[in-house]
Amino acid sequence: MKIVSIENLTKRFKAVTAVDKLNLTIFEGEIYALLGPNGAGKSTTINIISGLTTKDEGNIEIFNKDMNRDSNEIKKHIGIVPQELAIYEDLTAYENVSFFASLYGLRGAVLKNNIMEALGFVGLIEKAREFPRQFSGGMKRRLNIACAIAHMPRLIIMDEPTVGIDPQSRNHILSSVKRLNSMGCTVIYTSHYMEEVEEICSRVGIIDHGRLIAEGTKEQLKAIITDKNNFIITVNSSENIRLEELKAIQGVFSAVIENNLVKISSVKEINNLDKIILYLSSKGVSINNVESKTPDLETVFLTLTGRKLRD
Repeated sequence: MKIVSIENLTKRFKAVTAVDKLNLTIFEGEIYALLGPNGAGKSTTINIISGLTTKDEGNIEIFNKDMNRDSNEIKKHIGIVPQELAIYEDLTAYENVSFFASLYGLRGAVLKNNIMEALGFVGLIEKAREFPRQFSGGMKRRLNIACAIAHMPRLIIMDEPTVGIDPQSRNHILSSVKRLNSMGCTVIYTSHYMEEVEEICSRVGIIDHGRLIAEGTKEQLKAIITDKNNFIITVNSSENIRLEELKAIQGVFSAVIENNLVKISSVKEINNLDKIILYLSSKGVSINNVESKTPDLETVFLTLTGRKLRD
């Protein structure tokens, strides 16, 4: 089922086209990473989906409802974790969650129950009566998430939820995202930390100059920029290895020996690692390690946009 369907979305700010005929589909149950360099149109797209910014052109359906006609109904089922903290330091953690949950119409026993569940979910139940000004940066981020999930949304938009926090809090938040997803929430996730995307996201869309330039699973995106397998084999001695014999193995098109490292590039469609290892063994070579080098998402992003994700 489609949770978000965007067709020809366009948004201009005077002479600047921030989003340019963008087409995007997000399916139920996904953790969808929306990535882009600074100024690519990612934040504008997020704000339009969230209902914080109006579009100029295009169609948006969320939960199979038209955003023009049913925006109020749609917003009831969306949770937003903004990049900038949206909490009140002069309210307790409990009062913060209560305030945001009440905006979605929660009242009475349901409100109280959901507040405690949300605080428990992010590990702050013991801090319920304390003020956020006493919290660490990571605890404030977790409270931000509790405020966004207390009304039990179907779609959660998380805009760089781990900026500027310690590794322990980051791990807690990533675990929370996966738990929310396992409970049936669809997640749109943005980050400047590609390792987070690698760990939790099921599909990735890359935006640049206001358009979707690549989309797919992590494996599909990595396949875009490579048509070969790269092996690095650590051996005890390379003395008996003959490069011309290695290159004669089907699929191998380059081989280099650097001290005790044998670096081989091979056609991706041919599985020949077993033949390479068999050759080395036949030469009396002891193999200490075999490493398959594939491009990571950071390399894909740099190749497609010309910029690093954190630039």
